[in-house]
Amino acid sequence: MGGGHGGDGHGTTYKGFTVHHPKRWHVLTGKGMCAIMWFWVLYRAKQDGPVVLGWRHPWEGHGDHSHGHTHEHEASH
Repeated sequence: MGGGHGGDGHGTTYKGFTVHHPKRWHVLTGKGMCAIMWFWVLYRAKQDGPVVLGWRHPWEGHGDHSHGHTHEHEASH
C-alpha cells in the first residue's frame, strides 16, 4: 500500500505500517527550531513571569526606565 519503498529496510514497520527514518537535515532543523522556541519561552518568562504569576501589576513596567525625564508637556500648560 502506498509509499513506494516496499520493504527495502529503510524504515521501521509496525503492524503493516512503515515509518521511514527522517533525513539528517530534518532532524537538525527540528532541533534548531526547538532551541529557538525554548530560548523565546524562557526570555518571555523572564520578562513577563512576575506579571503572569501575580507578583507585579502590568502597569508597573519592567523597572524605572525614566532616566530623569519629567512630564515637560504638563509644565508648559
